[in-house]
Amino acid sequence: MSPTVLLLPGWHNSGPDHWQSHWERLHGYTRVPQHDWDTPLRGDWMVQLDSTVQQHPRVVLVAHSLACVLVAAWAAHSRHTARVQAALLVAPGDVERAELLHTLHGWRPIVRQPLPFPATLIASRDDPHCRFERASGFARDWGAQLIDAGALGHINADSQLGDWPQGHAWLQTLLHSHEATHGH
Repeated sequence: MSPTVLLLPGWHNSGPDHWQSHWERLHGYTRVPQHDWDTPLRGDWMVQLDSTVQQHPRVVLVAHSLACVLVAAWAAHSRHTARVQAALLVAPGDVERAELLHTLHGWRPIVRQPLPFPATLIASRDDPHCRFERASGFARDWGAQLIDAGALGHINADSQLGDWPQGHAWLQTLLHSHEATHGH
């Protein structure tokens, strides 16, 4: 049985033109709901993710922006990480930037320990929410493979990627490389 793909949008959710919303419509992936998309509380988001993961025997996480930071925090605390086959982390948001000191203060410090499952981090060279060097540091600390996506901004609806076939191909590569090494 294939794992359930869980879409984890970032701050303010992913609108109808975001690649995550396209993937939800095209591929039937499951969006993890949050109580408050606009005033995100890390603990609340972690509880929501944990309860969603527990509903499925095997999952793949597809996180965007703030949700990449969520995955790192959740993985450090959850007892259910063994259900995660792999994670695709796209355009991590750097919540330690000075301008976010008061808005997202509950999200710092960013958990920087290795993830207990295979992960690929896709970073953009001109992301206004995270310098490429910071993103590559997150990838190193989390034990994730880093993919340089070039100049795609924040890899969101503003990047006009549509259903972002390249991103979906990277997800498929991640899934197949995990299956090859673990024989599922």
